[in-house]
Amino acid sequence: MKNTKLSKYWDTLQSSYWFFPGIILIAAIALAFTMLYLDRTGQSGTGQSGTTQLWWLYTGGPDGARAVLSAIAGSMITVAGTAFSITIVALQLAASNFGPRLLRNFMQDIGNQLVLGTFIGTFIYCILILRTIRGEDYSPFVPQMSVTVGVVLAIVSTGVLIYFIHHASTIIQVSQVIVNVSDELDRAIDRLFPERIGHHSPRQVGELPHQFEQQSAPVKAAKEGYLQAIDDEELMQLACETDVILCIKTRPGKYLIPSTPLVLVYPHSRLSPKLVKQIQKAFIFGKDRTEQQDIAFPIEQLVEIALRALSPAVNDPFTAIRCIDRLSAGLSRLAQRNFPSPYRYDDHQTLRIIAEPTTFEALVDRAFNQIRQYAQSDAAVTIRLLEAIALIATDVETSKQRAVLRRHAQMIWRGSQTGLSEECDLQDVEQRYQQVLAALDTEADESKLRQL
Repeated sequence: MKNTKLSKYWDTLQSSYWFFPGIILIAAIALAFTMLYLDRTGQSGTGQSGTTQLWWLYTGGPDGARAVLSAIAGSMITVAGTAFSITIVALQLAASNFGPRLLRNFMQDIGNQLVLGTFIGTFIYCILILRTIRGEDYSPFVPQMSVTVGVVLAIVSTGVLIYFIHHASTIIQVSQVIVNVSDELDRAIDRLFPERIGHHSPRQVGELPHQFEQQSAPVKAAKEGYLQAIDDEELMQLACETDVILCIKTRPGKYLIPSTPLVLVYPHSRLSPKLVKQIQKAFIFGKDRTEQQDIAFPIEQLVEIALRALSPAVNDPFTAIRCIDRLSAGLSRLAQRNFPSPYRYDDHQTLRIIAEPTTFEALVDRAFNQIRQYAQSDAAVTIRLLEAIALIATDVETSKQRAVLRRHAQMIWRGSQTGLSEECDLQDVEQRYQQVLAALDTEADESKLRQL
C-alpha cells in the first residue's frame, strides 16, 4: 500500500472533530480580511469611491450593520451549541445501541463536521466584520460588501441547518449504520485485495533458506497497542538495502505488547540496533483498530450489531438478518478476489518478505461463528444464515472455500437440532441445509469442468 503513514494520518484527521471545522474557521478569517480589504480600497462598488451603487449590496448605516451582524453572530453560536449537543446525544445513542467500536464511524462523518464548521465560521466572520464598523463619532466606515457577504453566509447556514436536521435523524437509524459499515467493508476489500508487497511469484516455501527459523532473530514491538497498519514499502526497501529476509509474525488488528515479536530477520548476523528501530517504525500503532489494513474489523462490526440485536434485552432478529445479508455480500466479493501469497519478491525475484496471510476461511469464521452460536434458538436467523452460505457458494472457486462453507452449514444445522423445538422449523432448516449442499456440489462440478 502506497503512502501508508500518510494514509494513517489522514484517517486520524478524518476521525477528529476539529480538523474540518478548523479549516472552515481559517477560511472564514481569510474571507473576512479579504472582504474588508476590498471595501477599504473601494473595489466593492459601494459608491464611497465614486463607483456605481449595486442594488444587491447592504445600504444601511452603521447602526443597522451592527444590528444585522450581531443578530447573525448570536444566532449562529446558539445554533452551533445546539448542533453540538445533538451530535453528542447521537454518539451516546450509537455507543449504547450499536457498540462503542462504532463511535469511530460517527466521528468520521464529514457531514456533522461541515455543519459545525459552517456555523462557527459564520460566527467568526461576523465578529471580525463587526469590529471594523465605525459610526458618526469617528471616520464613518460601513463595509457594505462585507455585511452583504455576512447575510449570504446566514442564508447558507440556514440551509445547512435544514440539512443537519435531516442528517441527524437518519445517521442513527440502524439501517443507515449497517449500510455505512458495509460500505467500509467494500472499500477495504477493494483496497486490500489483491495486495502488493513487492512482486508476487509462484515460487513458494521450498526456496526458504536452510535452517531459516534457527538462524533468524526476532524484532519485538517497541510499544503496546493495536497494530493499525504496516508500511510494507518501507519494509521491502529495508530488506533490499540490508539483504535480509523479513518474516512478519503479526497482522493489523492485533493487540501487541512490547515483548511481542513483529518480524524474524534472516540472517540474524545482519541485524543491528539501527535496523531494529527502522523496522519498528514501519509498524504503526494506535489505541483503536481501523479498517485501513484490517479487513476483519468491518466484518466484526457487523457481527457486533447482529449480536446486540439477538440479545434478550433487544430481541431484534430483523436487524441481525440485515447484518447477515451484508456479510454475505462482502464474503461473496471476497470469494471472487485473489488472496495474495505471503511470499513477496523484489525486482530481481529474490525472496524478501514473508507476510502473515489473511485467508478466506478465517474471515468466514469471523463472520459466522458468533452469530451461529447466538442464533441457535431463532429459526428465522438460522434459515438466513444457511441462505447466505448458499449465496456465497455461487461465487467460490476453490475446494478449500467450499469446505469451509460446508463446515459452517453443518454446524448451523447441528445447532438447530438442539436449539429449535418446533418440527416445522426443523423442516425449514433441513430444506435450506440441503439447498446449501446442492449449491456446493454444483459449484464443485462446475469448477472441475472449468479446469478440464
